[in-house]
Amino acid sequence: MPENRSTQQKKHEQIIGVWYTIAAFFLWGILPLYWKALKSVPSPQILAHRIIWSSVFVAILLIIRGRVPDIRRAFSSRRNRLFFTLSALCIGINWFIYIWAVNANRVVESSMGYFINPLVSVFLGMIFLRERLGFLQIIAVLLAISGVLYMAIQYGSLPWIALSLAFSFGFYGLMHKLSKADSLIALLYHTAFLVPFALLFLAIEGWKGTGAIGTATPLAHLLLIGSGVVTAIPLIWFANGVRRIPLSTVGFTQYLAPSLMLLLGVLVFREPFTRTHLISFSLIWGGLVLFSLSHTAFLRRIEPRWFRKKS
Repeated sequence: MPENRSTQQKKHEQIIGVWYTIAAFFLWGILPLYWKALKSVPSPQILAHRIIWSSVFVAILLIIRGRVPDIRRAFSSRRNRLFFTLSALCIGINWFIYIWAVNANRVVESSMGYFINPLVSVFLGMIFLRERLGFLQIIAVLLAISGVLYMAIQYGSLPWIALSLAFSFGFYGLMHKLSKADSLIALLYHTAFLVPFALLFLAIEGWKGTGAIGTATPLAHLLLIGSGVVTAIPLIWFANGVRRIPLSTVGFTQYLAPSLMLLLGVLVFREPFTRTHLISFSLIWGGLVLFSLSHTAFLRRIEPRWFRKKS
């Protein structure tokens, strides 16, 4: 009887975890709607407000939860401070490019960046953490690279928005992994590190008379303040979900966000989705499916014997 109760409790926890994770990726997927509502505010100012209000909201949340000792412990480590600083720069670049791309009607290309991000993370893990890839995982990465190169050849230039988003977030994840810190505490450091620069920038904009504060609509003011909430909430949900479910489940649900972004870009914002996009995205999607299923017993059986011996 206790075993049945324990099994039921475990299943219940996993169901809660799945919903937390889906909710996080759903909110991340529809965030372009939020940034579009702030289109009247220049992207650098949106970024500055996002940094400031995220820092305020996360600090209040951690204090309410009684986690001040955890903050001190994480911040006292020189190793953590180094990786926190590097990841703060990465996430600052990522946020700026993302917000700018949404308001420049480049949501489709942005979604490509988050589709290829998991494979970029795998590539960075192989380079910097010496993680080994299986034969099918290498094929998956090559398929994604083919998709990017196909678009580059067809349009005569690399999809720099997609690549910038994928690599900045990939390096952010790498630095975060090396710091081994709680997500919320890391976010507090990232934003707190950038807050002085954000405040200085907004002060200069206000002095020039081009600042949004005092000149934007009341709704824009509320949305700028709320940017801290929409930044932290999905991160909290994601952390709650990851603790309860296997990483393989997280791997599948993470594609919900870029899928929603792609749908928003094509169906809501009426961005073009050409034959080139279709072929390029198909190669990337093929790589993602292959990578996601590469650990299954069936696909592992078709891995070449010479590669197994080499591994």
